Amino acid sequence: MKQIDRRIVIVAALIFIVGLAFGLMKFLSAQKPEPPRRPAVVAKRMVKAEEIKYTTIKSPVSAPGRVASISQVDIIAEASGKILVNNIPLKKGAKFTKGDVLFTIYPDEAILALKSRKSQYLTTLANLLPDIKIDYPEYEDEFRTFFNAIDVNKKLPEFPTIKNEKLEIFLASRNVLSNYYSILKDELQLSRHTIIAPFDGTYSEVYLEAGAYTNMGGRVAHAIQTDILEIEVPLDKFDAEWVKIGDNVDLYSESRELKWRGNIVRKSQFVDENTQSQGVFIRVKNLGKKPLLVGEYIKAQFPGHPIQDAMEIPRNAVFNTNEVFIVEDGKIHNEMINIIKVNEKTLIFDGVDEGKTIVVQPLINVQEGTLVDVLGQDSNTGKKTTKKQDKPNAGNKE
Repeated sequence: MKQIDRRIVIVAALIFIVGLAFGLMKFLSAQKPEPPRRPAVVAKRMVKAEEIKYTTIKSPVSAPGRVASISQVDIIAEASGKILVNNIPLKKGAKFTKGDVLFTIYPDEAILALKSRKSQYLTTLANLLPDIKIDYPEYEDEFRTFFNAIDVNKKLPEFPTIKNEKLEIFLASRNVLSNYYSILKDELQLSRHTIIAPFDGTYSEVYLEAGAYTNMGGRVAHAIQTDILEIEVPLDKFDAEWVKIGDNVDLYSESRELKWRGNIVRKSQFVDENTQSQGVFIRVKNLGKKPLLVGEYIKAQFPGHPIQDAMEIPRNAVFNTNEVFIVEDGKIHNEMINIIKVNEKTLIFDGVDEGKTIVVQPLINVQEGTLVDVLGQDSNTGKKTTKKQDKPNAGNKE
């Protein structure tokens, strides 16, 4: 029992000593004055912002388009025979100018047949001239002049004007008038053996080679005009409202680093079902040393039309379709704007009071009420800061 009581006394003494030491430590620490605490630092974000000022803005519209020819025709044979070429090869990509003979369809038989018809007609007129001299002497000079003007190698001259009914009946009974118009028809048919270029252009497809035989109505080649071209540019309906027929348009190729100038000739009166875009057609003369090529894609820069009382900011400064951050009293809050026009990298808006400060950069993970400082402004006054430059020291006069 005595041994157990002794252990209890030892443990109790240890506990008393530890408690006394802890209490003494607390007492001494309470007597020491507390060190001053630093005030909590409130974090502020630096933002890029501008004062809202509405002005008149000219905003151009830019969009790509594909070059096309204003005329594309199938060249059809209007006669039967062998295809003969002269200076312009009947090959894909061959160039020609307006009025050039593209090819002929073997005309020799038609030429001989026409000469024969004209010779027979001369014989008929020669037999009629004595009768006209006797019965209708007032018309003798006209018909003799007409007779002498007929050349089997040239087109028929114009038939004399007849105002005498008896003479008309006389000529009709001898088939003079019917033969005359029949020869004119043969001349027209002969002209169709020669195919003339209707414009400056090139062959885009060739279906029959030189020397091949074609029937009447045979498809020989496909030609496109290259001196005047059109570019169809699909524009968003909103953007299309800003371009007008007759406006000049700058065209440029990014791949070839070339520029051209054209003008708007028409706008489609419908929108594409798939893209909901409206077609704008630009015509350009293609006469330079480095011409446009049909089928290539180029970019069109349309002129800007004035937008009154508006401001332009980067597109990425807008969120939730039409909301922006406004800075007031060093804090930001959301406001809705009225978007007038959207460009490739910017947009034009109004709907917010002038004089307010709008953030013109994207902000991530911020909430209304966040404290901010505007870059380039004094955080205390809110005015723009400018750096003072030291004036150069003037040299001492000697």
